[in-house]
Amino acid sequence: MSDNPLNVLFLCTGNSARSILAEAILNRLGAGRFKAHSAGSQPKGKVHPYALQLLKTLNHDTAFARSKSWEEFAKPDAPKMDFVFTVCDNAAAEACPIWPGQPMTAHWGIPDPAAAEGTEAEKHYAFSDAYRMLHNRISIFTSLPLASLDRLALQRHLNEIGNAAPKAD
Repeated sequence: MSDNPLNVLFLCTGNSARSILAEAILNRLGAGRFKAHSAGSQPKGKVHPYALQLLKTLNHDTAFARSKSWEEFAKPDAPKMDFVFTVCDNAAAEACPIWPGQPMTAHWGIPDPAAAEGTEAEKHYAFSDAYRMLHNRISIFTSLPLASLDRLALQRHLNEIGNAAPKAD
């Protein structure tokens, strides 16, 4: 493995909540080994205020957070992605973007907290729950011995992370 950080792109539909949370989590947990990015196939154009509030509460720097199109990362001068993870929820019949090229890919579906209904407390809980699920998956990912895994074994691990039932607190 090189000394350069591995580029990871988190994709979802709106790039206003889940992928933003994942970007913040990986940039913290990756400790310089990874450079996380996020984008959406149909970006909302702004980050959900509950996502920003949660990240600030958990002492994440939110200066990076902006809703953007995945097309930004398809340009010739964009960073080359090593990993692309979709975090949209297939169970909710969301259209997950497909990433072309040769990066390692996996689907780590998370329910969209921005679609949560109910009281303000229930909506905030949906964001906390999405953060918890993403944090668990990203923690496992950052613990993988990437340098010693062949591509097939790594793909199997990435798929297993996405297929694992979310842990309760």
